[in-house]
Amino acid sequence: AYRLCIMRKLPSVLARMLTSGTSVSPRLPDMSEVRSRLRDIVGASTNWRDHVQAMQERKALHTLLAKRQEDLPPRRMKDSYLEVILPLGSQPEIREKYLNVYNSVRFGRILEDLDSLGVLICYTHTKQEMQQRSPLSIVTALVDKINLRQKIIHPDCDIKFTGNVSWVGKTSMEVRMHMLQQHDGDYSPVLDATFVMVARDPENKRPAFVNPLIPESPEEEEIFKQGELNKLKRIEFSTASLLKMAPTAEERNIVHDIFLNTLDPRQEGEGTVSFRSRKLPPNSVWIEDAKLKGLEICHPEERNIFNRIFGGFLMRKAFELGWATACSYGGSRPFIVSVDDIMFQKPVEVGSLLLLSGQVCYTEKNYIQIRVHSEVYNANTKEHHTTNIFHFTFISENEVPQVVPKTYGESMLYLDGKRHFTAVMKEI
Repeated sequence: AYRLCIMRKLPSVLARMLTSGTSVSPRLPDMSEVRSRLRDIVGASTNWRDHVQAMQERKALHTLLAKRQEDLPPRRMKDSYLEVILPLGSQPEIREKYLNVYNSVRFGRILEDLDSLGVLICYTHTKQEMQQRSPLSIVTALVDKINLRQKIIHPDCDIKFTGNVSWVGKTSMEVRMHMLQQHDGDYSPVLDATFVMVARDPENKRPAFVNPLIPESPEEEEIFKQGELNKLKRIEFSTASLLKMAPTAEERNIVHDIFLNTLDPRQEGEGTVSFRSRKLPPNSVWIEDAKLKGLEICHPEERNIFNRIFGGFLMRKAFELGWATACSYGGSRPFIVSVDDIMFQKPVEVGSLLLLSGQVCYTEKNYIQIRVHSEVYNANTKEHHTTNIFHFTFISENEVPQVVPKTYGESMLYLDGKRHFTAVMKEI
């Protein structure tokens, strides 16, 4: 029951849609239809007891997988283009789910919707006409970036999501999505998002090939090249990780300056300078005192179509903890500016104990950079395994205290937060 909107010139039509509501289809699928369509494509059951059997039946789809990418027909960007409506204005009964205490839309719910839409866009790109069910298991690998254009998302105006596959590798796809909100008949841009999805076999165990993407115009060539650049940037950022390489000379100077500024001057007056005696500068907070923790029990209700915990649920919970961390630190309402570099390292199984830790790792004027670490705890083995690292940039209504690291490990957190903040500021 969903409509695939065909466009002749993708960039130009998208540009027109960002400024005008006149091109909106009178009947667009909503998010409930998106999720229903995903279940149909995979053959997932809405009944928890039947779900395991449904996944067992998917094993037979192995024979439909392509042996080489060259065996799959190439697709165009417009082939995967979708528009989806979130009718907050025209259907008031769904507002309660999206409403927060400030009478605006819960951003965590938007993250869930973007995750579902991104997966459906990829299934649209890889759809084979003669196959009712897809042999591919398409999952979110990375949220590359989400940049906000507006601070407030209104709870009583319709929202429209648009998106398409913008770049394709052998087994991965980059998806660009946009969110717009209707005001006085026109749709205004709210956010831009870039996700990376990966295709795997029917049992979600091994990589699987996806249809190649063929740009059709100079504008689409530029979009595709940007996808290649995004991939190279991710590799470069990962290679330069502070877990792999020492800080740069400039970063080492930053850490040393912080160390010198936190030495207790009373010790210097006595002529016995101590490396251990530290004092917090004015209007500052030790980084160890700027964190919040949370726990989630992963119930079957939060499972995705592959019987694992829904990635959008993980993002929502991480965002809400990140927001609470920024709120308690800044002492006023924070607004999300950007989400970047969310890596889904391991799936989260149903029944897991999910431990979340929100940490203020960098501040600058009104900005607060938050890192949320997600891990699962196995009560039987007593082991912890990291599943996700989330990075959120917030802006507070007032200028916030400077967060100050004390140990070397905290200094690396501080520098990593500064790197993410700098990258976000360049983007926006």
